[in-house]
This record gives sequence, C-alpha cells and structure tokens, in this order.
Amino acid sequence: MKRQLMKRSEIWYHLYPLGFLGAEERNPAPGAVDGPTAHRLRDLVGWLDHLVELGVTALLLGPVFESESHGYDVVDPFRVDRRLGSETDLLHLIDECHQRSLRVGLDVVFNHVGRGHAFFADVVEHGRESARSDWFHIDFDRPGRDGFGYANFEGHGQLVKLRHANAQVLDWAVDVATYWLDRGVDALRLDAAYAIPAGFLASLEKRMRAARPDLLLIGEVIHGDYAAIAKASRLTSVTQYELWKAIWSSLNEHNLYELAHALERHIDFCRHFVPWNFVGNHDTTRIASKLRDRRHLPHALAILFTIPGIPAVYAGDEQGAEGTKYDREGGDAEIRRPLAHQPADLAGDSLRTWQMHRELIALRRARPWLVDGVLKVTQLGKRSIAFEVRAQKNLLVTVLNTDERSVSCTLPPGLVLVAGHAVSKLQASELPAQGWGIWSSA
Repeated sequence: MKRQLMKRSEIWYHLYPLGFLGAEERNPAPGAVDGPTAHRLRDLVGWLDHLVELGVTALLLGPVFESESHGYDVVDPFRVDRRLGSETDLLHLIDECHQRSLRVGLDVVFNHVGRGHAFFADVVEHGRESARSDWFHIDFDRPGRDGFGYANFEGHGQLVKLRHANAQVLDWAVDVATYWLDRGVDALRLDAAYAIPAGFLASLEKRMRAARPDLLLIGEVIHGDYAAIAKASRLTSVTQYELWKAIWSSLNEHNLYELAHALERHIDFCRHFVPWNFVGNHDTTRIASKLRDRRHLPHALAILFTIPGIPAVYAGDEQGAEGTKYDREGGDAEIRRPLAHQPADLAGDSLRTWQMHRELIALRRARPWLVDGVLKVTQLGKRSIAFEVRAQKNLLVTVLNTDERSVSCTLPPGLVLVAGHAVSKLQASELPAQGWGIWSSA
C-alpha cells in the first residue's frame, strides 16, 4: 500500500546550488578545518520571492554538503560546502523559506562517500588495522589506486561504496539525516536509492519516521521495478524516469501511443507510491533542448501539471533555459550552469515560458486532489491524446494535439476550459493543429 503522507498538493522547485550559484568546479580545501569559505547561499534568498510568485510550494536543494567537486563525492555531510557558505547561511535560507511557507528538501548521499572522506582516508592510512575498514567493500589482496581494491559507484573511483550491512553505517546515516531535520529540513532526496539495499532504506525510514511522521522521502530510482523498490524501501516518492522519457520521446516521434503506455504504467505506480514527476533535472538535457519542436513545450508541461503525483520544476526550465547533457567527464556543465536571466529581466520567449509555468502551477494548486486522483486515458491517436483525472466529484480532462491538422475532441458535460491554446469552451469541438486544452469540473 502507498504511504498516505501527503498533507497537501506540492509543487517543488529543484535547484542545483553549486552550478546555479557559479561555484568553483573543485573545492579548494575539501574537509579542511580552515580555508576559504564563500557565502553564495545568501544569494538564494533573493530568489525566494520569485519562487513564491511562480507558485511553487517547496525548494529541493541539490547537494550542499562539503565535497570534493560535484557535490556527490561528499567528504563531510555534517558541514556545508565551503564553496556555498556556512551552516549559518543554510539555516538562514531555510528560515527565509519557511517564512514564505516554502518547504525545504536536501539531497543526501548514503550509497557512497568521496575518496577524501575521513573514514576512507583512515583506511588508506592504516589499511587492515583501520577501525573503518569494514565500512566499505575492501579487498586488501587486490591492487588498486590506494594500494588495495574497493567497490565504487558505477565505475567512478572517486565514489567509494559504503557497506550497508554494517550497522554502524545505518547509525551514521540516521545521525546525518537527524542533524539536518533538527535544523528545519522537511524532506530528503536519497541519491542513488536504486543502488542501496532496500532493507537499509526501510530501517532508515522507520527510525526517521518515528521522529518525523510527515517526512517526505524521495528516492532517486532510474531503473528497476519502481513499485517493488518503493514498497521494500518504504519510500514516499520515487523519481518517475519512465514518464520523463516517454514525454519528450513521444512528442519528438509524434507517437503518443508511447505516452499512453507510460501513463498506464503511471496508473499502476500510483497505487503503490506517490510518483515524483519531472520533465528535467540536474542529470538530464533541458526539456527546451530535448524537444525538437518548441511548440511541444506546452504539451509537455500540460502533462506534468495535470497527472497524479508530485510535480517538480528544475530551476531554469521556467525560463526556457537550454542545455545538453553529454555522456563524458564534465558533461553536466550546460545543464547546471547559472541562469541567463534574473527574474526581473525576463522578456520574449523566456517570459512567455515563465507565464505558462505560473498558469499551470496555479491550476494545479487550485486542485490539490490531483496528487492522488485516478488517471485514465480516454482518447488516443498517434498524434493526439486525451486523459482524465478523477477524485470523487472532481474531474479534470487534458487533451493534446501534436498534428498539423485539427482533431475531434469530445468532453463530458459540465466542464469549463481552464487552460489551453486556441481551443473552444464547447463540450464537443475540434482541437486545432498543435493545440492543447485542459477542462475541469471546478
């Protein structure tokens, strides 16, 4: 059974601080007691009113802990990365968010640590005699860069895999999570959750839930059996990569049967967990760059904001930011760089994209029942689709047409057009070429 922990319909704004704030690629003194400390997190406070105006309800921060480079090679999860600021800076940001009724989530890494982490450094120094040697999958009889072999995360030697069977590792993870939850954090994104044993995550969830019954635990799951992973790990939400892929692929290939198949899968997922829905994040090519035809951006957003689950906006997508993810070292640079526009400077296409996000977010917030409504595909063609979401007496219908000619659109009686492009309020009408519309009972 899906965990019924959603208090309200939420729309998250996902931001990767190191890139968004223009931090150096390498930490000048990772883990050092002394050293230079920037205070870039203070600059995020100036963006919070923009988030409120946009209409989102929560801010998910990518990695903010002391690390060697990109944030996921953590060397001290109890300290804020010196390139971003101090704990005082982070607590001030959290307080400013809460003053604006914005919830805050942090990205935590419990699958691995960076090679510079003190625990692994102790193993490098003391070898078999290290008290931390059983924290990792070490093979002292196998050669390696540090004089021995060890398991890493997906071939990245800088990311040392933790041995989750060690009860001390679980205690450490609980201590890390508790430390930040006690300081006002409302949610945790579990990086690489698909690579962590489900039993470990379930034990973590049980201990955290006792202190924070309303805690939102978001698991990054790229592949595998989403429902089984969510159930065994006791995760509240799981990243919906299947739907992400289907959205841009079906629009690019003019094959909405692919989208319909993904929506049918989504229906099943919703029975087991609350999906984390997105059209872009810090690991994917920007949606504005992924779509071959920019006219399909409204179609993608209409899907994102009208299906059950938790919608998340990746920082900059609301401006129509562009950037491509490359499969190579440093291939994330384009999708993690600072934004081209300050909120007050938006104009032209970027302003129209922002206005479209704001309109659809407002539509979503006015219908909190969408988070766990019942989804159904009601009309399907290769280049057009209609689907509905119902919850008791509430009904919302979304119709998309990616063809260069109009298609017939038949709607249940009593609905009102609440968003769309060049569509009629009639219950039975023609949806124009490249048109889209959203109708609601309330």
